[in-house]
Amino acid sequence: MSNKPVFVATHPRACSTAFERVFMTRRDTLQTIHEPFGDAFYFGPERMGSRFEHDEESRVKSGFSNSTFKTILDRIDMEAAEGKRIFIKDITYYLVPPDKQEARVAPSLQQVKRGVGTEDELNQNGGLGLQRVSSAHDSGILLTGLNDHSSPPKSPPFPYDTAAEPRNPTVVPREILERFHFTFLIRHPKHAIPSYYRCCVPPLVERTGFNPFMPNEAGYEELRSLFDYCKNTGLIGPKICGRDQDNESDASSQKDSGIEICVIDADDLLDDPEGILRKYCQSIGFEFDPEMLKWDNEDDHEFAKEAFEKWDGFHDDAIHSKDLKPRQHKHKPKTDAELYNIWVEKYGKEAADVIKQTVDENVATYEYLKQYAIKV
Repeated sequence: MSNKPVFVATHPRACSTAFERVFMTRRDTLQTIHEPFGDAFYFGPERMGSRFEHDEESRVKSGFSNSTFKTILDRIDMEAAEGKRIFIKDITYYLVPPDKQEARVAPSLQQVKRGVGTEDELNQNGGLGLQRVSSAHDSGILLTGLNDHSSPPKSPPFPYDTAAEPRNPTVVPREILERFHFTFLIRHPKHAIPSYYRCCVPPLVERTGFNPFMPNEAGYEELRSLFDYCKNTGLIGPKICGRDQDNESDASSQKDSGIEICVIDADDLLDDPEGILRKYCQSIGFEFDPEMLKWDNEDDHEFAKEAFEKWDGFHDDAIHSKDLKPRQHKHKPKTDAELYNIWVEKYGKEAADVIKQTVDENVATYEYLKQYAIKV
């Protein structure tokens, strides 16, 4: 059975941290890594996000101002060396350039190659199996120019002056993407967008530091671009998790990748955690245990608190949760007008208009991904 690192690709506020807590209970066999690529996206010398571009103090205070995509991949390999399977949950737009800009390979990854060995050997060993290539592009310190005491660059580091890979929407070379077992987690934007907005205004913004709300961080388009790339180039599919494969594979003529198309909708997860997670675990080749749905003990709470502390203010509900139980009553859907009125009451009309526009811009993408979601 494959021991490839599992990569749960998602967008902000998709109940993904509650989902992650389920797998944090299996520290005997899994090494969970919480949103590692945000370090490089926001704070490091290869940053693509503009949120902290003019706030060097915050970048330095984060502790990640020297983090590159290479140092993050090295950390993943180092964690895999302990012999446990890697389980990563991360925001897809950390790997995909914002605002539909052309993706070019991150400078620190230009000379990174997979190690020697067959695909089966690499899968059994876990991790990424990357060669450690010494170059001026594999160290965050060298990239920032700190070794020669030069001043920080006056212009943003992105876009990079590097090569692009055909069709690849990310800054990570395909031969590295091939090492991951990609799965996807989504939530309707009418829930996710206002939840994200709340993190960008008082009082939470005093802790998150994410001011202002930026619609281009909704994350749906980037998630779809990675999903389509994986599906259309054979990294996943054509079989779809939880479907009758004779009738519902995505492309019967496509070569079987050995990795199912696996999408979870957060509302389905909240309605039937055990049913969804049983199918998910079967899809990734991991044994499900109902005890994974409970974590009301000191060790689990302390582990989660430490893992989530770098994104202060975003994960309070998950940190203080004790388990994942089915919702007692399925939410009665509110009309668009009812939701809009709620947003006006909470944030004012101007903010409600921004939320509504951002929701409307992402519904079609959500619905496209939803058609692949696990059915119980």
